Amino acid sequence: MKLGTINHQGRPALVAMKDGAVVLLSELYASAGLGTSPATMNDLIEGGESELAKARQAVEKGSATPLDDAGIDWLPPQTRPSKVLGVAFNNMGIRKSAHKDPGVPNFFLKAPSCLTGHGKPVIMEEHYGETIPELELAAVLGKRCKNVSVEEARDAVFGYTITNDVTSHGLKFGLDSIATTREPDLIRPHHLAWRNSHGEDDRDVYFVYHTRSKATDTFGPIGPWLTTADEVADPNALEVKGWFDGEPFAVDSTSSYRFKVEEVIAEASRYFTLEPGDVICFGTSAKGVGKFPNGHRSVNMHKLSGVIDIEIEGLGRLSNPVVHNWK
Repeated sequence: MKLGTINHQGRPALVAMKDGAVVLLSELYASAGLGTSPATMNDLIEGGESELAKARQAVEKGSATPLDDAGIDWLPPQTRPSKVLGVAFNNMGIRKSAHKDPGVPNFFLKAPSCLTGHGKPVIMEEHYGETIPELELAAVLGKRCKNVSVEEARDAVFGYTITNDVTSHGLKFGLDSIATTREPDLIRPHHLAWRNSHGEDDRDVYFVYHTRSKATDTFGPIGPWLTTADEVADPNALEVKGWFDGEPFAVDSTSSYRFKVEEVIAEASRYFTLEPGDVICFGTSAKGVGKFPNGHRSVNMHKLSGVIDIEIEGLGRLSNPVVHNWK
């Protein structure tokens, strides 16, 4: 089942895909005699298995007037997550350049306010500098969990969607990073153990804070559909493709992930209480194609304006124009 959220008559409303068309979930519920539909994705998720079963019944048995695709104002399918969690360097092709692999996912947070819908612009400001797209599988959690095992982790997923983890290297290394040289008595082994050291006098300690670079407004396109987990047999083997203005720039698979979906969820739950509706982004797809040999890293959104399309097998297609706000 494919579910989404749109702006309908000035308010968020849930929609579903029925016979290839976008229809209001409220109309499906009403025509199927199922009463009032959930108002938000959070309401549907928190309704548990019983509400999900009603939604399936509504899609199967209900009828509704198809919406005009051209007039749909898409919102993020999940508009109010308590957190958006990302994984850095979770692609084996990229991670091989790491000095030392810590053996666990490297997490960062994106602000929920950066999420934006299908068709909405990704807005570049002149001072952002080099900014790239990142084609990613994302999951929306369906239950509260803490210290979940790898074997149980996928049971916590409500559904899967597509996200573009927009990342500004200009902001990351310009405003979000700082380096210090520590005095010898303040250096500890853990300050240098994660990187190659350049001798006894190397006391440089680096800090990178993925805040502006990852969580600036419009840096989180997501959707349009949230596909329920029962329709995704193996999230670790989905083809991922990206296009810039219709020209392919990346063809990869979630099988390239260093850490599988269930491993990421289990590790995250060791440190964070994962709430229903939380979003986890599992990492970029990076294999380049054509004139984009480095995939997404060949697409500098700060210099190029056009439309970025991302397609993940079975989940749909996410499209967002890049707008240079200073022009």
